[in-house]
Amino acid sequence: MNQDLTVGRPQEVLWRFCLPLFGSMIFQQLYNIADSLVAGKFIGETALASVGNSYEVTLIFLAFAFGCNIGCSVIVSQLFGAREYAQLKTAVSTACIASAVLCGALMAGGMVGCEALLRLIRTPAEAFADSKVYLDIYIWSLPFVFFYNIATGVFSALGDSRTPFLFLAASSTANIAVDILFVAAFHMGVAGVAWATFLCQGVSCLLAVTVVLRRLRGIGTVERPALLSLPLLGRLAAIAVPSVLQQSFISVGNIIIQGAINSFGTGVMAGYSAAVKLNNLVITSFTTLGNGISNYTAQNIGAGKLGRVKGGFRAGLKLVWALSVPLILLYCLAGRYLLYLFLDAPTQTALQTGTVFLRVLAPFYLVVSAKLVADGVLRGSGLMERFMVTTLVDLFLRVALALALCRTALGATGIWCAWPGGWTVAAALSLLFYHTGPWREAPEQPEDEKASQSFTP
Repeated sequence: MNQDLTVGRPQEVLWRFCLPLFGSMIFQQLYNIADSLVAGKFIGETALASVGNSYEVTLIFLAFAFGCNIGCSVIVSQLFGAREYAQLKTAVSTACIASAVLCGALMAGGMVGCEALLRLIRTPAEAFADSKVYLDIYIWSLPFVFFYNIATGVFSALGDSRTPFLFLAASSTANIAVDILFVAAFHMGVAGVAWATFLCQGVSCLLAVTVVLRRLRGIGTVERPALLSLPLLGRLAAIAVPSVLQQSFISVGNIIIQGAINSFGTGVMAGYSAAVKLNNLVITSFTTLGNGISNYTAQNIGAGKLGRVKGGFRAGLKLVWALSVPLILLYCLAGRYLLYLFLDAPTQTALQTGTVFLRVLAPFYLVVSAKLVADGVLRGSGLMERFMVTTLVDLFLRVALALALCRTALGATGIWCAWPGGWTVAAALSLLFYHTGPWREAPEQPEDEKASQSFTP
């Protein structure tokens, strides 16, 4: 059901919209967590290291899919808020055409260049073959990844966070079962893990696209929407390209950091692979909630209600901080035991690596979550230059500090210390940019507005 995010108390509207997004993210992460869990439990520590090593490369492809998602979601949100429904449909078809072209180019590049990339990041010989197998299969799933992201971007833009949650809940649960079937019963090794993800992503993509098309047909328009619009493509690119660059730079930075981690051996690689899955679960939670704030911001700006942006920002901070506190306590106090989800009879090196990683990063979740809320507002309002500055500062500091500190007596622990440094400086910039945004002088709407109503135009 489509939902108007431009009326109602900002906290109630935003929380009602974002909580299903958070649930969707949990199930989305189950894809990667299930891969690592099954690899570590049913195959071995080297397989876990291989899947974790490959994951950093897959993030490059995901960066492009995520950028298409954000570009489509923000522009469609603005058009939905402005009630320009013909333009809305054209924006969706334009995003699909552009994504198909981009996806084809990435598949071709991946088939040619993944092996060289694995060598570039110094993948150990014992993990190389499995890493390559995983990536080779993953590349063929890219059309599913791209079009699923477009579909979820449209759902979010229309104020519907419940439908993608239901799709992901079903497909992620199925992925765990198929992972175990292919690996434990059919003995397919790391290839089984990759094929399970391929199949389940394919099914969820087809279902999501089908429902989106049906939803769009239900939105009436006076004139026949165009299939492709170059002006809309330009608007989409203005949001998508910086988002792609942001995620790509982060992915490249993570690959550089992965190369430094690989130099410490498979024990450190396995511990990092397990711990970073737990960390990514948290960061992706904050990012997903930030995306919801982008949709909220974009709809309200499209409707000319700048004053509601400030209420949405405050509500977003309350939401992410309410999530941060229990996660900080959990990872600091019980992180060691959570690692056993991924590691079967782990070496002491792997266990110690993962535990230290979580204890260094977790206390700073309050900082990075505030940054991602501010980033959500900046992105939803189209202030992409400011958004890019904060991202690049974070990335540069994390990579530079990681490469410098790993050569000191801190060793691998020095790499983990780089995260808080980058997060803190970038968060200060993001909050500064938010507080100087165009909504700072806008009067806030009354808190007792009519509650948000679900509707289908």
